Amino acid sequence: MDKYLFVLTRGLEDPTRVTRTFQLAKVAKEAGGEVHIFLTDDAVLLAKPGIAEHVKAPTGDGAGDYFPYLVENRVPIYV
Repeated sequence: MDKYLFVLTRGLEDPTRVTRTFQLAKVAKEAGGEVHIFLTDDAVLLAKPGIAEHVKAPTGDGAGDYFPYLVENRVPIYV
């Protein structure tokens, strides 16, 4: 089994990085990987309930498209 650690330091000021981090974590989990996410610096705000659902990338997708999957599949998110 592959292991992945995603470290996110960016928050609401960088919706693209936030969205891509959660998207790639979801892809890794769906592929059977062991996934962990570590939020630090500005990203800790994303741990607050409801915040990630409002982050949208310019491409139209958002963190809220991926974050619920990570929570439902018990991906550890460290703050």
